[in-house]
Amino acid sequence: MDIKISGFGGQGIIRIGMILGKAAALNDNKSACMTQSFGPEARGGACSAQLVVSETEILYPYLVAPEILIAMSQEAYDKFEPELKQDGILLLEEDLVKPHEVRDSIRQYAIPATRIAEKLGNRLYANFVMIGFIVAITKLVPKQALIDAIPGTVPDRLLQKNIDAFEQGFTLGEQQLAASK
Repeated sequence: MDIKISGFGGQGIIRIGMILGKAAALNDNKSACMTQSFGPEARGGACSAQLVVSETEILYPYLVAPEILIAMSQEAYDKFEPELKQDGILLLEEDLVKPHEVRDSIRQYAIPATRIAEKLGNRLYANFVMIGFIVAITKLVPKQALIDAIPGTVPDRLLQKNIDAFEQGFTLGEQQLAASK
């Protein structure tokens, strides 16, 4: 599975890719490889992670066309949506991305990840809301494999808040997936 995670610096884009890859490789017996790209700005500049997850050995670690695109900013959506494969899955931060008309074969889902994170007390939890949403919609890894991958990726004092954010994203993802069937 070829996945592109995109947004701007400060949203935890690279961390999303790292945690998904960790869950796949360490907790779900898959191979995972991530590359990343970001501008010179520490925050606010374009940022993306490219994650390849496979049941077999990964021979080419770069994306040609993503099967899943996560866009957490308008700039990322505008730049990467045309690259998304036909029959791909598009996951959006609904408050920050205003999509154009969806191609017929694309399955599109959106979540107000930043707004949910703010209700949890800090907008920095938005990446974990999005991770939950990604796992629920794509079934990339089992839910428990992802939860088991979280410790060590955030400070211990923030672990439970990030798991709570993940759970909220996961629940909303399951609800949207059920409603779309």
